[in-house]
Amino acid sequence: MSIQLRPYRFSDKQDLVRFANNPRIAANVRDAFPSPYTAADADYWLNDCIKGEENKSQINRVIALGDQLIGGIGLIRQKDVYRFNAEIGYWLAEPYWGRGFVSEAVQQLSAKAFATMNIHRIYAGVFSYNKASMRVLEKAGFTLEAIHKQAVCKSDAYWDEYLYVKFRP
Repeated sequence: MSIQLRPYRFSDKQDLVRFANNPRIAANVRDAFPSPYTAADADYWLNDCIKGEENKSQINRVIALGDQLIGGIGLIRQKDVYRFNAEIGYWLAEPYWGRGFVSEAVQQLSAKAFATMNIHRIYAGVFSYNKASMRVLEKAGFTLEAIHKQAVCKSDAYWDEYLYVKFRP
């Protein structure tokens, strides 16, 4: 079965809380991702995504299997001298790890962004211990551009950040 990317809906709340409330997911994303992930966090996120759907500098989508939310993916266009760059980020519910769903989602969203936004470069930063995310990006056609030494502080430790990029075809 293949995944699809679709807009968020208020009916996603239960699955969002159930799957996002996982410390193993929170360990691999920025601290802005709530942990624990509560119903109030889901309300805030869903309101922001649904009301901001017309925002041209950002795309947020559900990673859906069938019609069920199993993760999320987003892309944020940068500003000023970085205005032709966009950062991509994603998470996936743990029961679905290792099936290629995120690589497919990254490919789909990257293609959509290059087709609909005037951007030249998409990038993602990955914590040095997150080898699975590095493989996701490589499978989606991203290449390692740089390693920022001890650039990330996560869980009271400093980690290298691996920066992956994909350029407009």
